Formats: sequence, structure tokens, C-alpha cells
Amino acid sequence: MRIIAELPHPDFKISILNMNNKFIVKIEQGSLEQSYKIPEMDLTDGVNSVFELLDEEFLKKIAARFIDMRNDYKDAYFRYNY
Repeated sequence: MRIIAELPHPDFKISILNMNNKFIVKIEQGSLEQSYKIPEMDLTDGVNSVFELLDEEFLKKIAARFIDMRNDYKDAYFRYNY
């Protein structure tokens, strides 16, 4: 697995990796992570197509999902510890 690109973003760390004929988009925020595996053959323009997928609407949904993930973790943590 090798990192082929890192995209600047104020809220996330976005890395694009390449492994086994797949692009892996890894988005991190603190201790949380989302990843998307995209077969190279599904894209017409290689890694440039991955950049096109990461549009503003998609990144807004990722941000909302991080909020949900954090809330789910907090809920589980408090059920276990209190």
C-alpha cells in the first residue's frame, strides 16, 4: 500500500492510497476514520477521477457522518461506563 496523494482540507486528513488495483480514499478526523475502496477499472481517468469524486457535497456528507460516528461512540461509551 502506498500513498499517492494527500489533499488539504481544514477539517479532515484526506489520503489517497493505491493497493491491489484499487484506490483507497482514507479520511481521518481525530480518532475516527472513513475509507472508500474504488477499483481502478471503475474510473476513466485514474487518480484524477478520485479527485472529482471528492466534491463539496460528498465532503459535507462525510462531515455529517463523522458527527454521527462520534455520537454513536459517546453513547456506547456512556452506556458501558455509567
